Amino acid sequence: MPEDGRPLAKKEKEKLTEMKENTKLEKKLRAEVVSAALKHYAVKHGQKKVFSPGNKIPYGGRVFDGKEIENLIDASLDFWLTTGKYSDKFEKDFSKFLGVKYCSLVNSGSSANLLAFMALTSPKLGEKRIKKEDEVITVAAGFPTTVTPIIQFGAVPVFIDIKLPTYDIDCSLLDRAISVRTKAVMLAHTLGNPFDLEKVKNFCAKNRLWLIEDNCDALGTKYQHAGKWKYTGTFGDIGTSSFYPPHHMTMGEGGAVYTNDPLLKQLVDSFRDWGKDCWCPSGKDNICKNRFNWKLGDLPHGYDHKYIYSHFGYNLKATDLQAAIGCAQLKKLPGFIVARKRNWLLLREGLDGLTQKLILPEATAKSDPSWFGFLITVKESSGLSRDAIVRHLEKNGIQTRMLFAGNLLKHPCFDDMRKTGKGYRVAGHLKVTDEVMNRTFWVGVYPGLSIAEIKFMIAKIKEAVA
Repeated sequence: MPEDGRPLAKKEKEKLTEMKENTKLEKKLRAEVVSAALKHYAVKHGQKKVFSPGNKIPYGGRVFDGKEIENLIDASLDFWLTTGKYSDKFEKDFSKFLGVKYCSLVNSGSSANLLAFMALTSPKLGEKRIKKEDEVITVAAGFPTTVTPIIQFGAVPVFIDIKLPTYDIDCSLLDRAISVRTKAVMLAHTLGNPFDLEKVKNFCAKNRLWLIEDNCDALGTKYQHAGKWKYTGTFGDIGTSSFYPPHHMTMGEGGAVYTNDPLLKQLVDSFRDWGKDCWCPSGKDNICKNRFNWKLGDLPHGYDHKYIYSHFGYNLKATDLQAAIGCAQLKKLPGFIVARKRNWLLLREGLDGLTQKLILPEATAKSDPSWFGFLITVKESSGLSRDAIVRHLEKNGIQTRMLFAGNLLKHPCFDDMRKTGKGYRVAGHLKVTDEVMNRTFWVGVYPGLSIAEIKFMIAKIKEAVA
């Protein structure tokens, strides 16, 4: 009965009954759809893989079960599609996993790098903001989207060499790279192996520089600093992750930006969400309780805060369908990390007898890597060809990859800049970077690989070297 004690009208009772019945029916139909999807999963994807020589051994791939399917179907039936309940849950759970205060879910790891960099160009940061022609220290041996945002904005990447066998930045060259225009260091942890965070962090603190950690290939890696173990991506001012299928966990596409700084979180979200000044979540209004009382820019007083733009931003939000998969994947992440470490160690031990001809990877001091791949460099003194080894492995179904760009400066995207000598700077030489470009490749360690596949890879690498 209503609060005033009046009996409900007959039509109102019928409508209420109909609503209850529809709710029950919707739940029943939803359960049936999910059940059918799980049966489909069992037939299509649930069969256990049995390896036999000649089968393709991928460098990476999706590892999932019925829970991802269940979450995905649930989100699709809600048909909210853009960021919603699953996105909110993922941001909270991912922040908790990493031990950071803030996480912003985005549509890719490359977008995460773009937003991490662009947040540091905001006028709201005052004199610390990165301006056009300011310099950012980085490396050329890596994935291009660690460097792309710097160039697209109009800042100047300053490239320094890396070192073997860790494949990370040579910190002895940092002082050579700095200038009066240097504002930041933006680096990736190479295939899960962290760069020397202690040296880089101290360098940034000494020179009042921003530190952006591209953590896209290193989710779950830990580093010991000041006696404490922390996840990589949480040492700098901003960290980024990618959830592309081969990465440590997947949403198909997807990424994240994370920080402990509330202002940087606000700036990341602004650039992600069209450049808006408003911080209200999607579908909600007037969180500030001051929506029609702002005076910003040259707008009239009281202009709707939801449509005030402080930055030239983008729309880089993820969908709730992606986040639904991510919520299920995140629960599996600790197991994925263990499997990656196991597979990497099996390869390292199995190939240990080849160190006269191959440079095998080693973990950075004071680190516990969550490996993305197993890097191998063919020694020049061995007389062996990297390309011949790669062709032998590929012929036997073993996928290989280069260390991404090898030397990014050699690529066509740098043709114009190489001709003019403008738009970038190299501090010293890139001798090791070129060596990696010419003599390095890697194979996978992802959790979907079986012991039999790892042993087959070891045998074929030995065969190629022999």
